[in-house]
Amino acid sequence: MTARTLDVSVVALPDTGVATMFGVLDVLNAFAVMRIGDPSAPAPFRARIVGAEAGPLMGVSGVPVPVSAAVGDIAATDIVIVPSIVLGPDGWETGRYPELVEWASRMHEQGAMLCSACSGIFLLAETGRFDDHDVTVHYDYASQLRAVHPDMRVHPEGALMVTGARDELVTSGASTTWHDLVLYLTGRFAGAGVAQETARMFALQWHQDGLAPYMVFEGRTDHGDAVVADAQDWLRTHFSIATPVEQLVVRSGLAERTFKRRFTEATGVSPLAYVQRLRVEEAKRRLEQTEDSVEAVGWHVGYEDPAFFRRLFKRVTGLPPGAYRRRFRVPVIATDPR
Repeated sequence: MTARTLDVSVVALPDTGVATMFGVLDVLNAFAVMRIGDPSAPAPFRARIVGAEAGPLMGVSGVPVPVSAAVGDIAATDIVIVPSIVLGPDGWETGRYPELVEWASRMHEQGAMLCSACSGIFLLAETGRFDDHDVTVHYDYASQLRAVHPDMRVHPEGALMVTGARDELVTSGASTTWHDLVLYLTGRFAGAGVAQETARMFALQWHQDGLAPYMVFEGRTDHGDAVVADAQDWLRTHFSIATPVEQLVVRSGLAERTFKRRFTEATGVSPLAYVQRLRVEEAKRRLEQTEDSVEAVGWHVGYEDPAFFRRLFKRVTGLPPGAYRRRFRVPVIATDPR
């Protein structure tokens, strides 16, 4: 817990998603105006929007962002947060914001924490401070982050990653895991009780099950192996048959060990794991969209043993089938036309 108010610099870019940025600001600045925690204690945070230049900045969503200070005028800060960045079809362009990257690196060298929400890690990664560390990012951006920064260990299934010699490098994953970020900072600097109170006040939630339940499996198709590509195409409509891997081997015309090795090298997973992921994806859709029992869903995707299906489903998604259905079914209130 801190005995003083920490200065928090929330970095705005032209690519910034304003929902995450303003959400972070609202929560971290709430202690000064709302009755959260000990009213006699100093507010734990004072958050402000910073950027390359002070003044209005038009965000990517068309919402003007008031940048209160240029980073060139900020000699010190306690916490740097880069919120979500909206990546276009061409992805992140390295080197667009050298002044911001240099400033963030210098703040870290002076003792500041570096934090990202969702895709904000793309900017902070250019500091090099996250090399050889575990990070998370929105699962749709994970492959791109790995390609641009191969020295970082990317875990898109993680909601929050805290690393560094002083636990000063913090990344949160997809979308609303900024909740986890602000609750972590609150708990760390204001205490667990205040974090719990903040979560109740704003209806924030920890993503304690991780992000695996939200991730959709898509097998790699950019490998250039025609035999494996044919196997993947066949599996799209035959994954639920009794012995798909054995039939794949026969179709390939290769020796079993040769086929399995090539498939694993091309896709990153074994043929059996690939089949299991396809089956689980279909099971997820049926749990979301039908009233079928868990046993019936398992049977439909190829599992006669309900207990095995439940174990596999939880291992892949992090949730039992029933819990997954409760979380992802569209509520009746959203589908009832009345």
